[in-house]
Parts: sequence; structure tokens; C-alpha cells
Amino acid sequence: MDKSVDLDVPDFAAGQRLDRWLARARVGLSRNRLQKLIDEGRVLVNGKVGKVSQKLKAGDRVNLVIPPRRPPRLQPEAAPLTIVFEDDHLIVLDKPAGVVVHPGAGVPGGTLANMLLAHAPGIASVGGEGRPGIVHRLDRETSGLMVVAKTEEAYLALTNMLRIRTVKRVYHAILWGDPGPHDGIIDLPLGRDPKERKRMAVVQGLHGKPARTRWRVLERFGLASLVECRLETGRTHQIRVHMAALRHPVVGDPVYGGRVKKVLSLRQSERSLADALLRLMRRQALHATELEFVHPVTKALIHFDSPVPPDMHEALDRLRAFVTPRTSSEP
Repeated sequence: MDKSVDLDVPDFAAGQRLDRWLARARVGLSRNRLQKLIDEGRVLVNGKVGKVSQKLKAGDRVNLVIPPRRPPRLQPEAAPLTIVFEDDHLIVLDKPAGVVVHPGAGVPGGTLANMLLAHAPGIASVGGEGRPGIVHRLDRETSGLMVVAKTEEAYLALTNMLRIRTVKRVYHAILWGDPGPHDGIIDLPLGRDPKERKRMAVVQGLHGKPARTRWRVLERFGLASLVECRLETGRTHQIRVHMAALRHPVVGDPVYGGRVKKVLSLRQSERSLADALLRLMRRQALHATELEFVHPVTKALIHFDSPVPPDMHEALDRLRAFVTPRTSSEP
């Protein structure tokens, strides 16, 4: 049975977009779902069908008609999960490389979302449709820490923390070459590559979304470097595109110049070691190593660490064996 909710727009909300105000009005729904309700004509403003970007006025009367959740289309698929923390509100897990986070084009099942449904069936009604409990994503071939919401309250709180940039996310990446400085900030807008829609690219103008990555060098090997990256925004492929824009792509990255094309540009004396690295790294050498946020219910600051997985660990050992590394603080 549909649920009807009536709201009056207060004075302080005058001029706000309909979808943004509703997302802050504590109606218990994510902004993504609210936008869908608006698009479906289920949100009225003063008796007329509202629009997502409609600007509100003080005293406007807003009515939402909320249909019951449809049964999830995803099927639970039991599979081992590396869970580092779990309570009644959220799960923090360590995702292996090779696992897709949720179904999409050409990937109908076998995803982390399917596995999570088998582990915690209650998340079926949390978050966006087809993405139960998914607060943020990692690329298929990126490993490391992720947080998943088990309740709508936790989902809304965590997605808001990501929006206002209070979630600390740290990655370790092995890059080709030496970036030079000790550290830096990459502030380049990202969007779909206009020439190849499956890729992302640095895109200026209206089609580019703000993207900001802080990085610092942890170890230098000449041929490659171990770098720490901290996300200030969370765009698709952000670290991979930003590092490629520096002309130091992530080792093993098949999309942004981290494999054969990069090796061909190396000196002959470096190619054997580079070939060995690529045999070890069948994917991009990128790992989400730290995650820190305020628990949405207990309000405790919680922090998690994940060491790099065996493939990256072996690649680093190989580099250290052939080259005496210098830390970023050394001259």
C-alpha cells in the first residue's frame, strides 16, 4: 500500500531545489530514490507534479506518494566475504580484486551485492535499487576496504558523510616512474571520455565534474614509485585517470596506459623488470588501504587498515630487490 507524506516548506528552505530539500527533510529516503519518485510524478508541489530542479518557496505544500519497495531483482549468492567489522548498522569489508561491486551491463550476477544479500538479507531494502547497502564503490580490479550500510539510517548518514567529505579514504598505488615532488594535489575535472564512453578522462567545461586527489610518495624505485593517494572526491576511476594525467599511470592499468604501451616507452635495461611486474600484476596496482569515519549511530570515530594484497606485496618486494629504494623524505 502506498504511503502519503505531507510537508510544508519552511522559510529557511526558500530557493532550495526540490530534490535537495527533500533529501534533508528526514523522510527516510535516499536522494536517489527521491529523484526517482519525482521523475515518476509521485511528488506534488501545491497540487502540481514537481520537478527535480524546481525551486521551492516558503509555505509551499509538498506531498509525496511512496510506493512499497519492490522485491529485489538481485538473487542472493553465498560466497566468502572478508569482513573486518560488522554490527547491526554497517559492514566494513576487504574486497578482493576481480569482484564487481553491483550488477551492470554485461554483469548480471556474481557481484559483491549478490554476496551481501546472502550474508545480510535485510539490506535488500537499503539504498538504491540494484545496489543494496552500497554506499561507495571500488573498481572491479581495485582491492581494499569498503563500507556497506545495513539500515536506511546508516545509508543516509554515510552517503552524506561522503558528500561533505568527512570520510577518510586512503589508497596505495604503484606508479610507473617517479613523480618528482614529495607530494601534490591533482585538481582536474573528470567526465566520460567523449571519444570512448567506457573510459573516463579529464574533461573541462560543463561536462566535467570536480575531482581532487592528494598524493605523496612513500618509496621511489626509479622504474616505479609507491604512492599514497587520498580522495577528496569520489569520481569513477579518479585515481587512475589523475595519475595518468601526471604521466605516471598505475602499474598494470589496462585502460589508462599502465601495461604494454608504458613498457614500450621504457629503456631496454628496464624492460625485463617491467615485464616481471606486469606478470605479477594482472590488474591495476591500486588498493584501498585505510578507511575512517564517524559511526552513524554510536558516533564513535572508527578506523580500519588493510595491508596491500599478495600481488602488490610481491611486486614491491621485486622492486626493492632490484633497486635500493629511497623514501620520499630523502634527497
